Amino acid sequence: MIVFDEVTFTYDGASAPVFGSTSLELGEGGLHLVVGATGSGKSTLLGLCNGHVPHFTGGFVEGKVTVDGKSIEHARPRDFAEFVGMVRQNPRSSFVADTVAHELVYAMENLGWSRAAMRTRLDEILEQLQLGDLANRPLNQLSGGQAQRVAIGAALAAKPRLLILDEPTSGLDIDTAQGVLNLLVNTVTNDGLTVVLSEHRLERVVGLAQQVVVVDRGVVHTGEPSTMMAMSPVVPPIIDLARCQGFAPLPLTVDAARVHRAVLMERLQSHQPEVPRVQREEVVAEVDDVTISYLGRCAIKNVTVTLHRGEVVALVGPNGAGKSTLLGLLSGLAVPTSGSVRVDGDAPTTLRPMQLVKRVGLIPQDPGLVLYGTSVERECSEADHDAGREPGTTALWFRRFQPEVDVVRHPRDLSEGQRLCLALAVIMATAPPLILLDEPTCGLDNAAKEHLGDVLTGLAREGTSVVVATHDVEFMAEIADRIIVLSNGSVVADGPARLVISRGDAPAPQIFELTSPEPWLTTGEVLAALARQP
Repeated sequence: MIVFDEVTFTYDGASAPVFGSTSLELGEGGLHLVVGATGSGKSTLLGLCNGHVPHFTGGFVEGKVTVDGKSIEHARPRDFAEFVGMVRQNPRSSFVADTVAHELVYAMENLGWSRAAMRTRLDEILEQLQLGDLANRPLNQLSGGQAQRVAIGAALAAKPRLLILDEPTSGLDIDTAQGVLNLLVNTVTNDGLTVVLSEHRLERVVGLAQQVVVVDRGVVHTGEPSTMMAMSPVVPPIIDLARCQGFAPLPLTVDAARVHRAVLMERLQSHQPEVPRVQREEVVAEVDDVTISYLGRCAIKNVTVTLHRGEVVALVGPNGAGKSTLLGLLSGLAVPTSGSVRVDGDAPTTLRPMQLVKRVGLIPQDPGLVLYGTSVERECSEADHDAGREPGTTALWFRRFQPEVDVVRHPRDLSEGQRLCLALAVIMATAPPLILLDEPTCGLDNAAKEHLGDVLTGLAREGTSVVVATHDVEFMAEIADRIIVLSNGSVVADGPARLVISRGDAPAPQIFELTSPEPWLTTGEVLAALARQP
């Protein structure tokens, strides 16, 4: 289906190619996983698979890329539209209609499908992706996860033979992500669909792939999954543990690793995970019996939550459960229908903007929404001015988070993790006691997530209350002191992270799935315990 013949690609003005001479073949009717660190060139490789790169992005291609026998040198992206579907990292960037149903039929309309055929296919997609209740919902009223499902549905609607997906499950809860992946696998098996996807949540997809492509420091490797995972710079926790402990053959999933469980647990039997003590005395924010409804829907119902200084709270739950709405209430962006919200003693909606930013800082799913400067340096300078802080305050925070970034760079040219840290530095310029982050790990590789976790836990140690709304179970396990679980707008669980996970109230990370009922959550704490053995 896709053939790279000694391909090298270089962006305009770049001093070095994204990757060197690359030859590979991705066969028809399989699921091909592209793996690599942030900025390694995964999105560029995907873009070459339908001519989006270089025809829309610019740059220079050496060698030859053919898709279903068509060379991207001579064929334009529109020439691939009839048999190639694509879902980008930011699903909203591809929306062209006003409602979910209109977006789903758009491609079919452009390809001349009959009204009856479009109606039948629309019903299929609505059912397969559980979008029936959202069919008439305006696209601008969707949650991030809902928007992701609509983008995937729109790409699948016209029954493409090749589907290209860039981080397709990053904004989805576990059950929804598994449903989407099952749909893709079934379509591959039953209809011969060819799927090429990149994904940082490797624990969700690596066991489903027939072929893995690893992009690492300008070199592209391809092969069967276990061979590639043995040398990949990015792996999920269970493979990380397996590589460190020498499990053979290398297990790709928790189920495959269970053959090693007895020996591992015997080595861990004299150890217990270290539980950090978190003082929860000073209250930072209170949500008291709050209900909020809009457009005839109840988004939050009778929610009561108290947040304290120095704790990291993970806010979890299915897409549409009310996580972003709760963050909006705490940040003054939403007004409760009933009940009350207090941040540092005052209702956020009663505070003037400069008062509010000194109480609470919110980083939305797209951190670029809070960045306006033409360079990192300008962004930091304007943040100082707006906050009434001493010049250099924001830059000092950013150097603490990202000491090696050149301050003359434009914020849009930073990596996802660097841009997130810049937004966090802007927020921290006013030193608010409460920081809220909405799905901060979307688009981040393991190294960037580890760095972000260190930043957030460091802020918590200094007394800041940190609340992270996330579907990233492994990130949650690494950083959370406490987990609040939302479902259908209500709090269904609230307690210490290890306890909530052990009770089954929150999704379990891979290490707990392997070691349960013993409450081990991360590879790091397991390896640290094993290292303490005589």
